[in-house]
Amino acid sequence: MKKTLLTLSALAMGVAAHAAEATAAAPAAVAAPGGWNAKMVAALALAIAAFGGAIGQGLATGKAVESIARQPEAANDIRSALLLGLALIEALTIYALLIAFVAFFF
Repeated sequence: MKKTLLTLSALAMGVAAHAAEATAAAPAAVAAPGGWNAKMVAALALAIAAFGGAIGQGLATGKAVESIARQPEAANDIRSALLLGLALIEALTIYALLIAFVAFFF
């Protein structure tokens, strides 16, 4: 839960930085007062999202293998739930990549 909140807050910082830049009509290369511009925030958000996604996928895969080892007869059900969960985790990382592209190019 904490990792999810951390990832979402990092993504929100990137969106907020991009929105603040658009309302101020400042160029993307101009740094904010804290020294962070939208590109740096987007890169940080993408790095955090990728790291969180990798940790989540590793934990999910490890638990699935452990579950299959305990109950081999439930392997198909566990595998299908694992693949669905991995797809959703990967989708969140792709959304972070999309936000980073928007911040980089606009």
